[in-house]
Amino acid sequence: MTPAPPPAPPPSPGVTDLPVAAPGMRIGLFGGSFNPAHEGHVLVARQCLKRLALDAVWLLVSPGNPLKDHTELAPLEQRVAATRRLMDHPRIEVTGFEAAHGFRYTFDTLSFLREAFAATRFVWIMGADNLVRFHEWERWRDIAGLMPMAVYVRPGSALRATSSPAATALRHYRIPEEAAETLAGREPPAWVYLHGMTSGQSSSAIRARRRAATPPA
Repeated sequence: MTPAPPPAPPPSPGVTDLPVAAPGMRIGLFGGSFNPAHEGHVLVARQCLKRLALDAVWLLVSPGNPLKDHTELAPLEQRVAATRRLMDHPRIEVTGFEAAHGFRYTFDTLSFLREAFAATRFVWIMGADNLVRFHEWERWRDIAGLMPMAVYVRPGSALRATSSPAATALRHYRIPEEAAETLAGREPPAWVYLHGMTSGQSSSAIRARRRAATPPA
């Protein structure tokens, strides 16, 4: 049984604050545990910023993915701070705001942002490895109906992602990669699969190396 996520902390200035968005902005939302963030996350954020013609990308550092084990989950404040240091880009923002609202599911997060920033054009960004299991997410069809989605290729996930149950169910809403810059302006459901540079790094592999390098107590 997967352990329950840690309880939601109270709002923490500088950690759970939301970035500012002006009306009409095109913003990519890239969610995850970022436990830890790595160069692969930087690559996806920067590539989507450019190829989707976005004004900004917000990295949403979650309190804990309901589909993952949380026994090695670093404190939210540490993950937000480390992710900010790594991203180091004027148009990439990092926030742990979900924790302050007690959000556990992506649908709740995106619904809140759609309402709070009604004049903003959001795009949900995820790696191809997440599309493989997207049909297991809470209210995944409703997520696809909330905002356009960009799926970025991940090593070893391309074939499984594009033939996954969710990709198959949403196949009629997929747009050509050449039209990626139009995604933010489209009404959902709409999604694009982006090929391009990839990184072999993964958070789980980094944690495994850290465990191996830690002397026994």
